[in-house]
Amino acid sequence: MIAMLRQSLYSRLAGYEDTNDAERLAVDPAMRQVVGGRATEHTAASTSQMGRFETEVLTHPNNLKALTKLSGNWIDRMGEPRTMRELILDMDSSVSETYGEQEGTADNGHFACTCYHPLFCFNQFGDVEGTLLREGNVHSAQDWRAVLEPVVARYQGRNLRRYFRADAAFAQPELYEYLEAGGFEYAIRLPANDALLRDIEHMLTRPVGRPSNTPVVWYAGFLYQAKSWSCARRVVAKVEWHSGELFPRIGFIVTNLSRPAKAVVRFYNQRGTAEQWIKEGKNAVKWTRLSCHDFVDNQVRLQLFVLAYNLGNFLRQAVLPRSVCHWTLTTLREKLIKIGAKVARHSGKIVFQMAEVAVPRELFRSILEGIGRLRLSVAASG
Repeated sequence: MIAMLRQSLYSRLAGYEDTNDAERLAVDPAMRQVVGGRATEHTAASTSQMGRFETEVLTHPNNLKALTKLSGNWIDRMGEPRTMRELILDMDSSVSETYGEQEGTADNGHFACTCYHPLFCFNQFGDVEGTLLREGNVHSAQDWRAVLEPVVARYQGRNLRRYFRADAAFAQPELYEYLEAGGFEYAIRLPANDALLRDIEHMLTRPVGRPSNTPVVWYAGFLYQAKSWSCARRVVAKVEWHSGELFPRIGFIVTNLSRPAKAVVRFYNQRGTAEQWIKEGKNAVKWTRLSCHDFVDNQVRLQLFVLAYNLGNFLRQAVLPRSVCHWTLTTLREKLIKIGAKVARHSGKIVFQMAEVAVPRELFRSILEGIGRLRLSVAASG
């Protein structure tokens, strides 16, 4: 079972998003070494074996529950190599388009397509802390507890400052109260309304004089309490006047941060990295490829894609030298994972001879040494 899980994850990391490629990968020398066990002398699992593993074995409730927890377990074991003084969680939803009669698929007016609507929670390193596959027509923030609570529970008792960011879909008083009770500092986009606009009415008058070529930006902070809130909370407003535009661009953020208003906006804007990580998941490991009919099968597939993504991100964050740590997961795959080699078998060992076109010898040696140090560090902490 471990060997087949390895084959599922590493094939996805290499860009083979379906089990259709398993027949060819089963005889691939590199994949056989990765899988280990009997595969080193014979073959890895075939397409039919991988299909049964993913749709019959991993879909068992106990196995699916363990698979869902695996990302968090890996991230915890990575804690020692990457010193953490704070935890920053970014939550966002995404879209996985569907093209058939898959169970749970639905038309989504916001994305203008038929799709699933998965929910993701990232940490500041780009690791996926938790994910959940949902039906296509649910609200962006639905089931946030199912994703966030296990993540919060894992970090309970650790001496870390905790932060949370999300867009306006997550502007819900239940979420504010949950974060406040858990000791989180948060910055969440707040939809504009008449009451909020009245509080910044003095900022909505166009600046006098010749229009500036650069935007004129004003910030403000004030207390505000909506009818559904149990108490007043701090709201930060940002108003931008752009040359050639008739009306200002206005944004509101609800927060319990004590930073100046401009610093709160800057902190919130950094959540844009989560959107970039979602794009990497779509482009590098193809986690939108959820083509099974049964919803539970696609739940398993999404968890496998996320695990493959996390493996690649661990490699990038904790192993790659500074000179190439800017590589995207797609670049990492094409230059380091999905590459050709000449295979030479000698008595007792197999040698993979690779060209230095993509990765020079010294860089490759440095990466292998980094993987060795990481293995020792993780083994010591586990």
